[in-house]
Amino acid sequence: MIPYATAAEAEAALGRASMSQAEAAWFHYSATMPDHWLFCHISFVLLLVYTLVPLPLLLLEKFAPAVVLPYKLQPLVRIPPAASLRCYRDAACIFLFSIGPLRLVYPAVVKVMEIRMGLPLPSAGEIVAQLVVYSVVEDYLNYWIHRLLHTKWGHDKIHRVHHEFTAPVGYAMSYSHWAENIILAIPALAGPTIVPCHIIVHWLWFSIRLILGIDTHNGYNFPFSPTKLIPFYGGAKHHDFHHYTGGYTHSNFAPLFTYCDYIYMTNKGYRYHKASQAKLKKLGENNMEQGGGNAFYGGKED
Repeated sequence: MIPYATAAEAEAALGRASMSQAEAAWFHYSATMPDHWLFCHISFVLLLVYTLVPLPLLLLEKFAPAVVLPYKLQPLVRIPPAASLRCYRDAACIFLFSIGPLRLVYPAVVKVMEIRMGLPLPSAGEIVAQLVVYSVVEDYLNYWIHRLLHTKWGHDKIHRVHHEFTAPVGYAMSYSHWAENIILAIPALAGPTIVPCHIIVHWLWFSIRLILGIDTHNGYNFPFSPTKLIPFYGGAKHHDFHHYTGGYTHSNFAPLFTYCDYIYMTNKGYRYHKASQAKLKKLGENNMEQGGGNAFYGGKED
């Protein structure tokens, strides 16, 4: 709760003649709202993002498949809408079950993470810098936890649920064992704990991370996707291969970027797959040029 009764008091405390439009909006929204409720907003934000973001692609695949299927990474696999909706239902229930305990440990979480909820709001530069740090920290820690989940015990007891989808869909991003949801919250929370932020950045970070997670699981490689502008971002084609090769795979453990798989050489299978795919494609093109119109090109599209 902001400790100022009026906007004039807030402006005086900030040492300014007036607040920015964003700060004024934040003041009017949060001035009388308890910090507990501001922190709990994240639950509603993430559920809304998870519900809406995968939906357009799901609808296009159902009602306008010709628009999107040329970009599908596993074109021979079609997930029925009922299976996607079941995935959403189960994942949403697990999500709500997993975040419930956070309400009980709220005071400790806020104290440890030093989350700010008042004024001033962070600058755009500060927000970008924090998001970059959070992404790198989360990606590195998630990589190693993910590798542990692919040990025999980790896979058989926990991670096998997530790998029920060998051709993932957007909703499969959060489709996992309840314990995995809690475990993977650790790397996501590590960055904001190391570099404390404003509650708005906290919401933004988890929303962006969820959107990117949905993107890596959507099963499509769109050449016009804005995520291709993100340096070292693996995207759907990187993570789709991880699901394609099964639960005991040794390839492509990194959730977002590709540098960990490159450094620790866990992308060998993926690189071999891409090289083999390129050879098959070239062979098919040569056969077509020589009149072999029935040349077959198999495998996933990259």
